[in-house]
Amino acid sequence: MEDLRTTVKGQILSIQDLPTLPGVLDEVTKLVEDPDASTEAIAKVISRDQVLSAKVLKMVNSPIYGFPGRIGTIQHALVLLGFNVIRGIIISTSVFDMMVAAMKGLWEHSLGVATASNIVAKNAGFEDPEEYAVAGLLHDLGKVVTAVQLPELHDTILATVKERDITYLRAEKAVLGFGHDRINAWVARHWHLPGNIREAMSRHHSPHLAEFYKPVACVVHIADFMVRLFEFGSSGDDQTAYLRPEALKELGFKMSDLERSLDELSEQMIDIADLSL
Repeated sequence: MEDLRTTVKGQILSIQDLPTLPGVLDEVTKLVEDPDASTEAIAKVISRDQVLSAKVLKMVNSPIYGFPGRIGTIQHALVLLGFNVIRGIIISTSVFDMMVAAMKGLWEHSLGVATASNIVAKNAGFEDPEEYAVAGLLHDLGKVVTAVQLPELHDTILATVKERDITYLRAEKAVLGFGHDRINAWVARHWHLPGNIREAMSRHHSPHLAEFYKPVACVVHIADFMVRLFEFGSSGDDQTAYLRPEALKELGFKMSDLERSLDELSEQMIDIADLSL
């Protein structure tokens, strides 16, 4: 078994052909590193991709980011949200486009966790809750990588979930020797994602082990629990989620805060469902 896990691990970690990010993102990244580049210049590059622009605007105007007015231009979105959030939206819309129809439930689940992360971050009193939403949106990215790059192993994981009646994470560890949280860490480094988003992606199942950005990991952990509680979308299994008390303690969250967050999420569920269509 250990030899098999080592082989599988090597197979995943040796993959060079990860889902590629759009060329637009590469250009935008270079512009952002240029101190003389203007917001207008960055927005023009993003706007060249009509399909991607439409998706960014759809996402920015969704309940996830909570702006009361309608945002009609990429430049406006960039000014309001900042580059890291726009970058996360571009990554998520690009990567999830590669998902097969059978994984539509994972996209819905991810949208739900993004919305819940925004709500929890606001209720915890954090600034820039939009970046917490991006972390929530990308928290299951490793599952997408496995499904797209190694479909046979993905099928084996899903079969293991059903046969043993266990969580997707436990099935991953049984088949691969590790879970999507580790794949998340690898992909996040590969794509040079911001440290706070990277740690939330790799520690959302174990926020108590986060080293540098523990509050972000705790927010996404709680948000994931909330969305699974509502059974919105699918994260790969139908098991009851475990909520780590350390996450609540880190945020200073009481049960009343959790209940308020759940009520807010419930009110936004219809809008999230519309966004995922």
